[in-house]
Amino acid sequence: MEQARETTVVTLRDIPIGQSATVVKLNGEGALKRHIMDMGITKGTSVYVRKVAPLGDPIEVTVRGYELSLRKSEAESVVVTQ
Repeated sequence: MEQARETTVVTLRDIPIGQSATVVKLNGEGALKRHIMDMGITKGTSVYVRKVAPLGDPIEVTVRGYELSLRKSEAESVVVTQ
């Protein structure tokens, strides 16, 4: 029997290097949410975590074919499933 893959809902900050995730929703209000959406991170978008700075801030991700650096506080506003 084939076992269904279990999905976990976490924030983008919690995704390990080398893993991909799909955006479920954006937390936050106003300017922060608009800023994240302007960078191309919207519901249903696939995000790949490329690397994390030595002290954990910023996080470099690939989204929609380009590299993007996010602060930890911005990454915490992005809810994803693995």
